Amino acid sequence: MHSSAVFLIEFGAIILALGLLGRFAGRLRFSPIPLYLLAGLAFGEGGLLPLGASEEFVAIGAEIGVILLLLMLGLEYTAGDLVSNLRTQYPAGLVDAALNALPGALAALLLGWGPVAAVVLAGVTWISSSGVIAKVLGDLGRLGNRETPVVLSILVLEDLSMAVYLPIVTALLAGTGLAAGGVTLAVALGAAGLVLLVAVRYGRHISRFVSSDDPEKLLLVVLGLTLLVAGLAQELQVSAAVGAFLVGIALSGEVAEGAHNLLAPLRDLFAAVFFVFFGLHTDPSDIPPVLLPALALAAVTALTKIATGYWAARRAGISSRGRWRAGGTLVARGEFSIVIAGLAVTAGIQPALGPLATAYVLILVVLGPLTARFTEPLARRLTARRSTSSGSVPAPSPTEASLAGARGAADEGAVDGQDALGRP
Repeated sequence: MHSSAVFLIEFGAIILALGLLGRFAGRLRFSPIPLYLLAGLAFGEGGLLPLGASEEFVAIGAEIGVILLLLMLGLEYTAGDLVSNLRTQYPAGLVDAALNALPGALAALLLGWGPVAAVVLAGVTWISSSGVIAKVLGDLGRLGNRETPVVLSILVLEDLSMAVYLPIVTALLAGTGLAAGGVTLAVALGAAGLVLLVAVRYGRHISRFVSSDDPEKLLLVVLGLTLLVAGLAQELQVSAAVGAFLVGIALSGEVAEGAHNLLAPLRDLFAAVFFVFFGLHTDPSDIPPVLLPALALAAVTALTKIATGYWAARRAGISSRGRWRAGGTLVARGEFSIVIAGLAVTAGIQPALGPLATAYVLILVVLGPLTARFTEPLARRLTARRSTSSGSVPAPSPTEASLAGARGAADEGAVDGQDALGRP
């Protein structure tokens, strides 16, 4: 069979399978990311149906997927929002980095993988999944809650920190010296600072230049500008993903909204291809040996993320219930963890790191929506049980309990942006 025909059959089968998996996940109100990763494992080496002709195209599509993921994330924020978040929420970002990066680094060192792998695995366990968390907040109707800006601030700080972290990782994986790594970091910080400065002062002019009433022209200009900047960033040894993120920040207003609507289908397509591509490079037989470390690391870092969200929400004056909700929402890991691990896999640093990261993300991308939904009621139930067992609070009568519950719901709604029925 002609190679082009084989390519069309293979790639068409992949897209069709992803569409069916996404539909299945949507009916279950579940993130499709673990299903996409499993599809990659099935189509990769050692899987049920290894690919041949379409693998190179899938690799290019995966790179575009990362760029679009970060572009769309950047479109969600303005430069002013980012500057404000940096000023007010940076202590939460520091706590987040300390609590969640250290377990990954320690795990790599305990496994004997060396300092470079420790830096990589620290990033894998540090960064929450903005895509999964945004979907969970929408599904649970929490976008108007008071704790949601705290959650988004932490996600923004994590994404901004990638402008520093990714150049360091790239330099370490490439084996460059301290001086070369310092130059790369300086270039990355300079580029990020320049783009933020331009976005703050000249964002309206940039948006006006890009703006167009014709959806076709707007799509072509935004997509072309993003790919161009991402390529230039890559040429300067700065992450293409960070370049795309900064382009998204520079656009604002109606341009950002219009570009978001136009690019959302493309993002979903190529992001799904990206997760499949990561799975393609992981042999399913490599996962069982690292499953126990992945489970242990997932358990530890789920608790540290909950602690991070709780502390940040308490610092912002959010009530107890909102603190638990914020912590549970941050548990999911996803696209950035896969991106970081993919860099290490490509560089050939540690063969077991890819399977460990895949298993780790699979566990937490499944667990994340569950912790977002059940952390707060579970914590409330355990607190009530502890108070009852200690005898510090007498048991109320049924009438008192119902009245107190109604008052508590009303009070909580006033604090967390919901009414007495729990609606946002």
